[in-house]
Amino acid sequence: MRFVLFYSDVESFNYFTDRIVEELNKKNHECFVLDLRDMSRSGEHSFERFNSFLEKKADAAIAFDGLGIKDRIFVELWDSMNTLAINILMDHPLRFHPTMLRHPRRYIQFCCDRNHVEYVKKYFGESVADVRFMPHAGTYMGEPDLENYEKRPYDVLFSGTFYEPHIYLEQIDEMFSDNELIKMFYHNLADYMTDRNEVSTEQAVVDVMDLMRLIMSEKQVIQLFRFAEPVDWLARMYYRKQIVQVIADSGIDIWLLGRGWENHPAAMLDNVHIINDRIPFKDTLPVMAKAKINLNIMPWFKDGTHDRIFNILLQGSLPLTDKSKWLEDNFTDDENIVFYDLNELDSIPEIIKNYLDNPEKSKEIIKNGFNEVADKYTWTQITEQILACIE
Repeated sequence: MRFVLFYSDVESFNYFTDRIVEELNKKNHECFVLDLRDMSRSGEHSFERFNSFLEKKADAAIAFDGLGIKDRIFVELWDSMNTLAINILMDHPLRFHPTMLRHPRRYIQFCCDRNHVEYVKKYFGESVADVRFMPHAGTYMGEPDLENYEKRPYDVLFSGTFYEPHIYLEQIDEMFSDNELIKMFYHNLADYMTDRNEVSTEQAVVDVMDLMRLIMSEKQVIQLFRFAEPVDWLARMYYRKQIVQVIADSGIDIWLLGRGWENHPAAMLDNVHIINDRIPFKDTLPVMAKAKINLNIMPWFKDGTHDRIFNILLQGSLPLTDKSKWLEDNFTDDENIVFYDLNELDSIPEIIKNYLDNPEKSKEIIKNGFNEVADKYTWTQITEQILACIE
């Protein structure tokens, strides 16, 4: 078969695209990657070569977050060729309402959380006829080196960005400066989500509507979902801030990789180490391998996955993560993963110390988790799922 994929301004997506291309090439499929960043440029990924590739029909176009299929020019192009558009969402579908309403005729959408699948079916079922769950993927790079596990330079590592939660409320206030009721709704939503961390974003919207006794049409409710994105980010950052603070206050050394950590209140403590502002996605993987424990904080996916967990295990490190229903259904605490509870943050330092003090137990969990992920959650399996849905 013949496939088109895309490079964009999202550097991690470009890395994921390369992994899928590698897997498709192994199976002798033809692939072309169009660089959306500057389609006027010449070279291997130019629009000119894209046109040449399309002299023969493309069977499928594979995009992340709609980049390469959502714009009108691509909708019309893929429809004219009867090409199947495959859209892999890496975040909550509330960010992608326009794409779900306007996309190529032949269209499959993958979501990384089972709740997200139900959200699409309930609110966009007429326009998205085929939506499926697909977990994130990790990069398999061979058996990890656990012989020198105890000598690794980082005790605990977290890879991810940080922004002060309050900036997202400021965005809400600016967006709805002339509507006090809606502004109040999103402030209440922020309080509700940080207090009730087991509730998904879409359920929280419905719950707060009920608490405020708001009567709205389905169209208005969908608009509330769409503009809940800043609050969704606020909830993520709220817990990133709290968890890193708890670890820092305990005296445990923690290393932070990503943008914005210089703004964290604990940034000046001697046991808080900021490695780098930002590095390419592929370069984060060997950094993970230098840590005994990698911390994961789920991005409010209450029944979903995250590639950080899979890559932690594939790099031979111990994943310490909050829970989702999917994770609890597919992994076992203290056997192939380690869970903490968002309602018991003060217990996190004790959990960390327990596993740092018991490296043999940590290595046993890593081995079990590595085998599970290598068998089920790498780019090989994800590509096979994509091919299966086409065939």
